[in-house]
Amino acid sequence: MSASGKPTWEMTAVQNLVRYRPAGTYFARFKVNGRPILKSLETTVFSVAKQRLPEVMRDHRAKLESITAVAIGKMTVSDAVRAYQEKVHANGSLKPRSKDYYDGLIDFINRSWPALFITDVRKVSERDCQEWLVRFQRHYAPSVVNNAIGTLRGVFAEAVDSGARFGNPAANLSRMRIRAKQLEFPSREEFLRFVEEIRTAGARQSKDCANLVRFLAYSGLRLGEARFVAWSDVLFDRRQLCVRGHPVTGTKGGESRYVPMIPELEAMLTELRKERSIEPASASVMRVFECQNSMTHAATKIGMRRITHHDLRHLFATICIESGVDIPTVSRWLGHKDGGALCMKTYGHLRQDHSLAQAQRVSFGMAS
Repeated sequence: MSASGKPTWEMTAVQNLVRYRPAGTYFARFKVNGRPILKSLETTVFSVAKQRLPEVMRDHRAKLESITAVAIGKMTVSDAVRAYQEKVHANGSLKPRSKDYYDGLIDFINRSWPALFITDVRKVSERDCQEWLVRFQRHYAPSVVNNAIGTLRGVFAEAVDSGARFGNPAANLSRMRIRAKQLEFPSREEFLRFVEEIRTAGARQSKDCANLVRFLAYSGLRLGEARFVAWSDVLFDRRQLCVRGHPVTGTKGGESRYVPMIPELEAMLTELRKERSIEPASASVMRVFECQNSMTHAATKIGMRRITHHDLRHLFATICIESGVDIPTVSRWLGHKDGGALCMKTYGHLRQDHSLAQAQRVSFGMAS
């Protein structure tokens, strides 16, 4: 009873749906195998609670059935998958997109091995996994195959940890070799013609698209980082950009960073700020957040190889290295946390014209 004399819990017209009077919150109240369950639906709106009720009941029943199955030694791969996904979704260090990617890998595995999920987890052998891998790697890129292998290992690890089986049948699956992508970028002259073609294309946002291209190329920011840069993040007095990333999930590395403005970036942002001086500090610097169609059209128009938004980040790193900036410094500007290992692996090349020019500086002192 509440202080007012009314019952604390209020029944509703919907079976298994009750309302907690003091807070007005709706709860699911039901039983699974004789065990009473009371689960908050995290809403005070009846229509929303009614909509959430079936899913909450279904999830709890499935979870308890999985626990019961493990307890009596009858765990299916689907049970192990559910446990794996719960662990992934509970991982606070993973971004929503990463969690969605792991869910996608589970879907790939399910489609390529339909009978797996209904199989008793104890009956899956190493040979079964090897045969699946042979089929799977015919249809997917090496990076997807390798990530799927890791996911499958994670699923069976849940079965091992729960005591449902001994040994991980996916432990000895061989990962595919990933060949380094040959990066090819426009010359400085081509890039300027490319930007000008975008700017003068005649569309309503042609100039904004050109600005986005320049911003990405001059800063090295990821596309997802660039969209959240506001004028308050442009520190003209320090000649730096503060890169915060998504307001909730942050940058890919999880931390904000400061990126120095190269002369072209500083000049571009100074000009834009003068043109848009009445905008508040909270306004986004960029007015468009993608322009791939404009980029593709411009590249075709001037006879240049097609490039993507992310290629502009690669272009920035390459120009920096060719200009003499050391790789660990470039790595920090890009937001890497590995001290330059990835940067060295990705950008340890030099474009052919730059490579030939640098070779002329090498001498044993014997040339005539």
